[in-house]
Amino acid sequence: MASHSLSFFRVLLLLFLTTLSERIKGQGVGINYGQIANNLPSPARVAVLLRSLNITRVKLYDADPNVLFSFSNSQVDFMIGLGNEYLQNMSTDPTKAQAWLQQRLEPHISKTRITSIVVGNEIFKTNDHVLIGNLLPAMKSVYAALTNLGLEKQVAVTSAHSLDILQTSYPPSSGSFKEEFIQYLEPLLDFHSQIKSPFLINAYPFFAYKDSPKEVPLEYVLFEPNPGMVDPNTNLHYDNMLFAQVDALYSAIKTLGHTDVEVRISETGWPSKGDENEIGASPENAALYNGNLLKLIQQRKGTPAKQSVPIDVYVFALFNENLKPGPVSERNYGLFYPDGKPVYNVGMQGYLPDIIYTSKATIVQILKLWRAVMGLAVAWLILDMSDKMRMR
Repeated sequence: MASHSLSFFRVLLLLFLTTLSERIKGQGVGINYGQIANNLPSPARVAVLLRSLNITRVKLYDADPNVLFSFSNSQVDFMIGLGNEYLQNMSTDPTKAQAWLQQRLEPHISKTRITSIVVGNEIFKTNDHVLIGNLLPAMKSVYAALTNLGLEKQVAVTSAHSLDILQTSYPPSSGSFKEEFIQYLEPLLDFHSQIKSPFLINAYPFFAYKDSPKEVPLEYVLFEPNPGMVDPNTNLHYDNMLFAQVDALYSAIKTLGHTDVEVRISETGWPSKGDENEIGASPENAALYNGNLLKLIQQRKGTPAKQSVPIDVYVFALFNENLKPGPVSERNYGLFYPDGKPVYNVGMQGYLPDIIYTSKATIVQILKLWRAVMGLAVAWLILDMSDKMRMR
């Protein structure tokens, strides 16, 4: 084991020194880590992969203890998920929220950085008005339980929504919510404003292109050079659909009386493969979409209506998930294959170790030594910069 560990750390040091600039560029990128598959690497190996990519923000769809344990003492911020199946019980019995937090969050919060709980996912898309009505009470129960634990300032409470909640999205300044959802969204936004938590949206320009490839220019959805469009009400110019979708949501939120709720993108991506009728699903288009998106994130770009607010994005997804139901595209959104190889090139070359670490002591040792390696590398950079300045 000792020889394996020594070799492992040599690889990490080499990886850091040879890909330093690429990994610095990766700062600020969030990733969705889904696990609907039977061939994924262990969470301990994924922890090394994400560290090699310098991805420090991860969104889960549950609160998998194996994942949270494997990222103990790391610098990764986690959004954990509370599934739709919990909402009914938690909306009527706040003690259920308290019990869930004590079981899922408390054992990890001292060592793993958990920053948000996403209560439910795309609830409005279900059109189940009973379930939709349970969302806000469940969020309030979770927030009250966090307050009882003294964690309400450390852990935000939010929910993720589909763009299906919008009635109008074009032009962006005319964005509005579907009438039947307003009775639920109005108090929900009031709650977001009260607790100062973001409104999360799952936005996929791919769907708009797939449904109307003759009307929607491919360049416009892939962040490629194009004439774009000008909003006739604001004269703001949009050269990509994702930013237009976000601003449409801001406009819809404003119609319900709020300019104090930040919109963040909890999911966006592009499939590398699809069914015959899923026009545009290809590795080339996926590479352009995610590659150009990563550049915008690195440049800290804001939307035309919110230029001072850099877009906050979680890319979907880390891996292809072979057990996801639905069309072929659903199983092909990953940036990486389960063996750690990139599905296509977006400038993110990571390292997935072959060794599976299961010992708690070993994982802690790896994390400590990794921090030491990082410290030495930063010191080397500072000295190198100082030498260059003296030479000038």
